[in-house]
Amino acid sequence: MAEPLSTDRLINALRDEGVRVVEFRNWRTHNRNHVGSWGPVHGVMIHHTVTTGTGASVELCYEGRSDLPGPLCHGVIAKDGTVHMVGHGRANHAGAGDGDVLAAVIAERELPADNEADTDGNRHFYGFECVNLGDNRDPWPPEQVEAIVRASAALCRAHHWGRDGDTSVIGHLEWQPGKIDPRGPGVSMRDIRRRVIERLKHPSSWNPNEEEEDMPERAIYSTTAQHVQTIRPGAWHTLTFDRVYREGEWQEKHPEQTVLHGPASYTGAFAIRVAGMTEGQEIQMRFGHNYRDDDGWHQGARMPISSPVHSGGDGHFVHNWPAHIGGSRDDRLVCEVLLPGDVEPVTITWGRAEILYWTT
Repeated sequence: MAEPLSTDRLINALRDEGVRVVEFRNWRTHNRNHVGSWGPVHGVMIHHTVTTGTGASVELCYEGRSDLPGPLCHGVIAKDGTVHMVGHGRANHAGAGDGDVLAAVIAERELPADNEADTDGNRHFYGFECVNLGDNRDPWPPEQVEAIVRASAALCRAHHWGRDGDTSVIGHLEWQPGKIDPRGPGVSMRDIRRRVIERLKHPSSWNPNEEEEDMPERAIYSTTAQHVQTIRPGAWHTLTFDRVYREGEWQEKHPEQTVLHGPASYTGAFAIRVAGMTEGQEIQMRFGHNYRDDDGWHQGARMPISSPVHSGGDGHFVHNWPAHIGGSRDDRLVCEVLLPGDVEPVTITWGRAEILYWTT
């Protein structure tokens, strides 16, 4: 159980993390504690305001609306990265959300889909409203996103969250069915969570811009002997992998397509072993970028293909390509193969993908 931070501890945690803080009016005693509980707290929730202008946005989040009294969050994050404190205690920001999501946040495991509104979120989450129209066109400046990361990391550090996973920081869209925030060019909850976890590996004073070397990270996926995939001719097939190399060892996992989450620059390769091909038969290989919006998942850019030709026996093929993948739409990198022509299906008996990447 995590007791909420006092106002002094909260302010100190934010400033220690390098956040520029402005204390707005009587924020230290401004709350909704008289209508409901505040705490235990389990995480941080990020929103967008659907407004423009710092002053008007801060005033709105402090006062609230006729149908929703303030405070509407604990801090408002301006476009320039300044955090304006508008409340301390229970605030009208999260609303009712999915209890299964709260359980995942507490356990710091992968978030399930939010398909219910059965749990009071205002009691359990710190909330930050970020000044943005939320129209999927209003950009998110790097300074604002960095402030989201630092403010979230400050609270995680103070509560010792982030030791077992990265889901102590979530977006409103991951909590309550029908919500879309935060969204827009330059913001991704997965990227924010990744950066928060990276900050927690360093002292609160850490500045990533002071790093001397830009070394890539590595993602490695493979398949077990039991995970075979049948490829039928005439359509691109997206490979799935049921093993991941993590923390110095191979770990089995539920089969999934994604080998990299954007935003990142990468150079990647994947290899397959194919049974059932005839000599002289062709197979095509490529990387693809998928993304998600309000209408679901879509195919994005497709990278150039290679077309190796089989020379007999089991086929062993490798494809590589360097590129950049965005991150504002939950962009993901996948590996695809195509069996051209009117031929019999073949079986991929083994696959492996290795990606060197630099997050951007």
